[in-house]
Amino acid sequence: MSLNVIYYVLAASFLFIIGAYCLATRKSIIKQIIGLEIMVNAAHLSFVALSSKAGNGVIDPYAMSFIIISLGVGATVVALALLLTVQVYRVYRTTDVTELKRLRR
Repeated sequence: MSLNVIYYVLAASFLFIIGAYCLATRKSIIKQIIGLEIMVNAAHLSFVALSSKAGNGVIDPYAMSFIIISLGVGATVVALALLLTVQVYRVYRTTDVTELKRLRR
């Protein structure tokens, strides 16, 4: 017994909204990176849900390979963003985006 595709799309939409809210309201760079990663994972979920075959629930292997490559690239981007965040914290002693904008002037 499997769920209908619409439930997966709704869950992906909910995750995307949570990620966008986190990205828009949080001031810490680390929390913004987490919000961005939630949004990317919501896109992955909707892509896999929409690529499933209507008959017996088999997922297209091309979609799965795209998601696996995207997860690898996304993990690399997150590692690089966290590395830059650590360097910013070492120099400025803050991860607050508004403070960093104020220090730029």
